[in-house]
Amino acid sequence: MKKTALAFLMTATAALSQPLPTVIPLWPEGVPGAKPGLGPERFEDGRTSNVSEPTLTVYGPGVDRVSGTAVIIAPGGGYVRLSTYREGVQYANWLSSLGVTSFVLKYRMEEFGHPAPLQDILRAVRLVRSRAAEFKINPGHIGVMGSSAGGHLAASAGTLFDHPAGRTGAALDAVSARPDFLILMYPVITMQDYAVHAGSRKALIGANPTPELKELMSLEKQVTSATPPTLLIHTQADQSVPVENSILFFQALTKAHVPAEMYLFEHGEHGMGMRPDLGTASDWPRRAEEWLRNRDLLDLATPYHKPAATVPAKTP
Repeated sequence: MKKTALAFLMTATAALSQPLPTVIPLWPEGVPGAKPGLGPERFEDGRTSNVSEPTLTVYGPGVDRVSGTAVIIAPGGGYVRLSTYREGVQYANWLSSLGVTSFVLKYRMEEFGHPAPLQDILRAVRLVRSRAAEFKINPGHIGVMGSSAGGHLAASAGTLFDHPAGRTGAALDAVSARPDFLILMYPVITMQDYAVHAGSRKALIGANPTPELKELMSLEKQVTSATPPTLLIHTQADQSVPVENSILFFQALTKAHVPAEMYLFEHGEHGMGMRPDLGTASDWPRRAEEWLRNRDLLDLATPYHKPAATVPAKTP
């Protein structure tokens, strides 16, 4: 059996063996800057939009022993919608087969704009870290994975984790929001004109952002030696988010002496997720697994006991 087919079979098997996931409100004390008049959230064709109540959906390991590693997943969608199934649930099921505990993030988008998404991703890292014992995870093995605009949000977590805009005055602000590693899938990185995804920029920081805000949210300019180890995956054929976005971030990581690997594939359209039949690009889960294993993030060691549900999950 080909490796790609085997990876998909393992993902499907993990999904079938898992109980329904649980959903954790991200802001039980009240969403900062709440906008009650936005109307109901929408879910259609595996995509979520008009988010006003951010959550984390928990997917436990699909094996009987947990690696102790957690990944917070930020689906893409241009800061307009979330590709919840293709770039959220599918990734969670794949990671589940590796013994990883995953948390699919439902975050605020264009209805709020910056800094709401940043607040949501940093709150997610703080919340998961603060409850590490409950989820049987190592508080030093918490990563963030994101695709497209979700990749921009994940990279924001890796570069702006201590920025004042990501704090709300909540008690959890005292917990470190720095991820321990990043996995960035065809990410939006820059807000500068030469390689920008214009739709993501407009949704996040508006049609006429100040030069200072463009600079802040151009994440290749925010990399420091404290940015966590990063895996980048992109394709030359991406016609939506230029491959230069990943190259810019990789160059900044290298200059800052941050451990990083980058796989640039010839084939594969934007938003490819875990699609088969895209040539070598479809084997990216195998490359990502090797990277995680090489960083000692897939050691199956601790017996896993699923935590009790706090909020029933919605059925798509």
